[in-house]
Amino acid sequence: MGAYQKIMLENDVFTCFIFYSVLLIIKMYIIAIITGQVRLRKKVFANPEDALRHGGVQYCREDPYVERCRRAHRNDMENIFPFLFLGAVYSLTGPSLAVARVHFLVFFLFRVVHTVAYLCALQAPTRSVAYVIAQVPCVSMAMQVLAAVA
Repeated sequence: MGAYQKIMLENDVFTCFIFYSVLLIIKMYIIAIITGQVRLRKKVFANPEDALRHGGVQYCREDPYVERCRRAHRNDMENIFPFLFLGAVYSLTGPSLAVARVHFLVFFLFRVVHTVAYLCALQAPTRSVAYVIAQVPCVSMAMQVLAAVA
């Protein structure tokens, strides 16, 4: 193991960040798999060549539930990618492990709630509340990073 790797893995906050980041990436892969399975089950394909392989060009079409899955996945990308940057930089500013863990855990849990609310079409405002709560640790980390570098 190189010196840089050893330093990073000795940072308990960064290691905690890596743990939650990998869980979030796995969650995104799961949504991608769900989207693909829904496409196959409903015979809804985005590309003519895929539709042809599965029965004909008439299956190159849209479906409301496939689009819901895609929106959930896109929302993850819009929110998880910034978290990955903020969390990595925040981890290097020397925060308390307990406080950092709460930031990462809250973001992770409420992104999971957001996804479940999206995919299951749960009654409003479940998804919106989950979204807002997941943003709180991101705003907090951003402010702390700015304070550390200002």
